[in-house]
Amino acid sequence: MLQIDNLVFNGWGRRFFDKATVTLPTGTKVGLVGRNGVGKSTLFKLILGELQPDGGEIAFPKGARIASVDQEHPATPVSLLDTILAADVEREALYLELESAEPERMGEIYGRLIEIDADRAPARAGEILSGLGFSTADLTRPMAEFSGGWRMRVALAAALFAQPDLLLLDEPTNYLDLEGALWLEARLKKYPHTALIISHDRELLNNSVDAILHVSEGKLDLYTGGYDDFERRRGEKLRLQTASRNKQEAERAHLQSFVDRFRAKASKAAQAQSRMKRLAKLEPIAAVIEERVAPFTLPSPERPLAPPLMQLEHADVGYDGHAVLRDLNLRLDIDDRIGLLGVNGAGKSTFAKMAAGALSVQSGLMRREGRVKVGWFHQHQIEALDPADTPLEIIRRARPNDSESSRRSRLAQFGLGFDKQQTTVADLSGGERARLLLNLVAMDAPHLLILDEPTNHLDIDSRRALLDALNDYAGAVILITHDRSLMELVADRLWLAADGHVKPFDGDMDDYARFVLDRAKAGSRPSQNRERSAKRRKREAAEAA
Repeated sequence: MLQIDNLVFNGWGRRFFDKATVTLPTGTKVGLVGRNGVGKSTLFKLILGELQPDGGEIAFPKGARIASVDQEHPATPVSLLDTILAADVEREALYLELESAEPERMGEIYGRLIEIDADRAPARAGEILSGLGFSTADLTRPMAEFSGGWRMRVALAAALFAQPDLLLLDEPTNYLDLEGALWLEARLKKYPHTALIISHDRELLNNSVDAILHVSEGKLDLYTGGYDDFERRRGEKLRLQTASRNKQEAERAHLQSFVDRFRAKASKAAQAQSRMKRLAKLEPIAAVIEERVAPFTLPSPERPLAPPLMQLEHADVGYDGHAVLRDLNLRLDIDDRIGLLGVNGAGKSTFAKMAAGALSVQSGLMRREGRVKVGWFHQHQIEALDPADTPLEIIRRARPNDSESSRRSRLAQFGLGFDKQQTTVADLSGGERARLLLNLVAMDAPHLLILDEPTNHLDIDSRRALLDALNDYAGAVILITHDRSLMELVADRLWLAADGHVKPFDGDMDDYARFVLDRAKAGSRPSQNRERSAKRRKREAAEAA
């Protein structure tokens, strides 16, 4: 389906691809992975023709439809459902042609509509939209009423509905909640054509793709299987590469030693010449470069507090007299690891604010341990950073009594080396900003860590470093994340925010994934029935004309 042959691309002062070659078979779902900045998004732009290669070729079959999701859908007056249906260009064109087609052409049009299963299109659109978090009432709302984040979901829904021959997705779960990510994972597994997906979501890469395409040192290497398979095979490849290099270096040293000893000796000159030729023929084997990821520093509280840290009895919480969550009856203890589930808008962030002490209960009872220290990370903190600020200035304000060397040492522990410490926030990557804030909120050894989508800008290795730090941390954790792997490996109890309540969820993440998918299927039925009726009326009118 996609053939990349000896691709060369230089940009922004460095070489991204150096004679990179790979072939993606038709129908394969491929996860595109590599460290931040190696050129994954650049490769997408080269495939789409937005950038031109400096050498080599990118080819796919003539007429192949290619689509990417890189910006939100426009805010138009068209309804949500009609916007998605319009993404199937052929179907829309056929229905439009019906309105003025000659009688002898109508049979051919209806035949093609049956062939592409046009009547099922509203059901497919409804299922996709439901899976991405839209309600039945949303289907008739104009696009202009949706926020930018929701219009990003619409763009993703439209691409999935149109089913292009090559679908390019760049971090599709970053603007989804866990429920949307679970649904997308299942949907991509069944995608009927070729898909290339940049993702740092380990579960998606293990469960939804057939192969991993790794970008490293300007090359593209394809590994069959999911991400765990890739890690094992790449680890073995690097181990063999190191062993081969060590063996070659030993041989090189032995040959060089012989040449140095006997080059000037007439009786050994021929043998020395032979060994010199052998030395010249030895192709150098590259050294394996360790890609080290800085750990996260999440110090545990020095002294545990008496339980519970927080207890709620018939508590309501919300804003301006309106209760978002009602009748909360929950208890949080000093070693609890709570995974908070629920669709966007269900009240997860409201609950996090209350637990952090930033929002009081409106009624009922909330008991808190008076000495509790809370570290609260939420994704809007990254957006609120002053672009002109620097990590060093930020930590000076947070630690006014520390020495300058202590502050710099602390930033280095966060993974921000000397060259980054006085770089403006605007010039830091999203991952570097997230690292800075995650380490800062935990710096004072809180008794409770509240993490609201902490992984959005972190690559897979950084997510693993965060997981290791959380598992070493001895305080309580409330975790909100679309990263299923992190949720499964950190949370030991699940709470579900739904219908104005937060209650314990009886089951594990597999049970919750089934619950999410069943709900998405149920949500598609109203749009299916409504659209079928409309199209039936249109067909009957056309046939009667």
